[in-house]
Formats: sequence, C-alpha cells, structure tokens
Amino acid sequence: MRQLFLLVSVPFFILGCTPTVQVAAPKEPITINLNVKIEHQIYVKVDKALDDVISESSGLF
Repeated sequence: MRQLFLLVSVPFFILGCTPTVQVAAPKEPITINLNVKIEHQIYVKVDKALDDVISESSGLF
C-alpha cells in the first residue's frame, strides 16, 4: 500500500516543483517622472580695451 502511495504521489510532487516563467505586459502604463530644474550662468570676461570699443558711448551700436 505504501509503495502504491509513493508511486502516485511522487509525480505530483515533481510536477509541483517545476519552475514556471511567465512574461506579461503590465496593466498600468510605465510613467517616467522627470522633475529636472536646469539653471545656467554665463560669465563673459572682456578685456578693458575691447570693453571701451563695444561700450554704448562708442557709437558702434
């Protein structure tokens, strides 16, 4: 009787231990939240002689 039980139950235990891999698309859409704050500063160094040429009083502009 014990051997009959082992013969019947062992295949069920083996089938229960097999790994299962499932690939499915998510139900919710994928959202990427990009809260980015970009700041920049531009520093311009001008030679004093060039600054005099470009100044408003020079009449160039």
